[in-house]
Amino acid sequence: MATEKPHLNLAVIGHIDHGKSTTVGRLLFETGSVPPHIIENYRKEAESKGKGSFEFAWVMDNLKEERERGITIDIAHKRFDTDKYYFTIVDCPGHRDFVKNMITGASQADAALLVVAAPDGVMEQTKEHVFLARTLGINQLIIGINKMDAAKYDEKRYNEVKDQLSQLIKMVGYKPDDVHFIPMSAFKGTNISKHSEETHWYKGVTLLEALDTLKEPEKPTNLPLRLPIQDVYSISGIGTVPVGRVETGVMKKGMKVSFMPANKEGEVKSIEMHHEEQPEALPGDNVGFNVRGIGKGDVRRGDVCGPADAPPTVADEFTAQIVILHHPSALTVGYTPVFHCHTAQIACTFIELQKKLDPRSGQVKEENPTFLKTGDAAIVKIRPTRPMVIEKVKEIPQLGRFAIRDMGSTIAAGMCIDITPKQMR
Repeated sequence: MATEKPHLNLAVIGHIDHGKSTTVGRLLFETGSVPPHIIENYRKEAESKGKGSFEFAWVMDNLKEERERGITIDIAHKRFDTDKYYFTIVDCPGHRDFVKNMITGASQADAALLVVAAPDGVMEQTKEHVFLARTLGINQLIIGINKMDAAKYDEKRYNEVKDQLSQLIKMVGYKPDDVHFIPMSAFKGTNISKHSEETHWYKGVTLLEALDTLKEPEKPTNLPLRLPIQDVYSISGIGTVPVGRVETGVMKKGMKVSFMPANKEGEVKSIEMHHEEQPEALPGDNVGFNVRGIGKGDVRRGDVCGPADAPPTVADEFTAQIVILHHPSALTVGYTPVFHCHTAQIACTFIELQKKLDPRSGQVKEENPTFLKTGDAAIVKIRPTRPMVIEKVKEIPQLGRFAIRDMGSTIAAGMCIDITPKQMR
């Protein structure tokens, strides 16, 4: 069996109408990920309509039309391979849903591809997405300066947009020297898989080459074990089996573990993955495990399992840095929406609004603001309405981020910067 290439999750971000979906389509097309029969059907149709030259853009429009008619496109459309990796695209249709998925770990992105249209340059959502990518802990960034065909492949325009973007990403803490900027046209296929004569002045990498320069995320095995519980099963003859994904550290058979905030302890009797018993589980592994000393009803979804000698932190209160993505009115002290952190969903109350920040630079704009609104970034103090595990983002980033939801949508994203722990013993 051929060994599977390493896997990376790629978020494609950027302002609406800057060409994200065309870029995704083009990547799938150029890497042979759009099933051949779909392409063949369009090719035939193109010929019958006298469109002799088979246009990629036309395929994309038809796929889009099929999507709008509710026909599901094969899931292969979200996966593509480069020479080095296989990628899953974490799409950002409504970016508020994207934020929730990113934070609840459903699709933690390892890198982001920011698509910016050359004619427009940096727009509101470009800034918002860059700030979000940073808040969500995406450390690797590639920037495609798209629609170069509409900017007549003008090197001067490319440099202007590149300068705007360098300023922007520097403000949130990315180093422009570590980022590939690529002049491209997803529509025409310029600099996606091969270099183009149109941009003879550009000597850098193509988009596919840039994707292969990304680094595989390191598995955080050196951190203490943290395994948020997704479900708990009772299996006759075995007992209580919690299920979840190891976020950090290593779980081993025989290990003494503690579940918080349930405040229960036990010993790992067995670990199972893909219906096979395993001696240990590493970050990224989805496992079921049986614990001696844990009975039915002792633990539930939202609890976190950790080593008995370094148990997960339960917060009495915590300080967080948040970004308000969308709130219909003003957000004030006393507001109690639901926080989604790892697998927990817990109502939490804003007890202090400490500082309002400039969302593009992170500098303090105002001390003790009376309210926050859409677009604001802030430092706030939060009190969960019931015990909740959260960690400082600097110590265990995987459990330090959260999404805030209310009225059916994600209204803010944030990270925990300090904690007043609850004494559990």
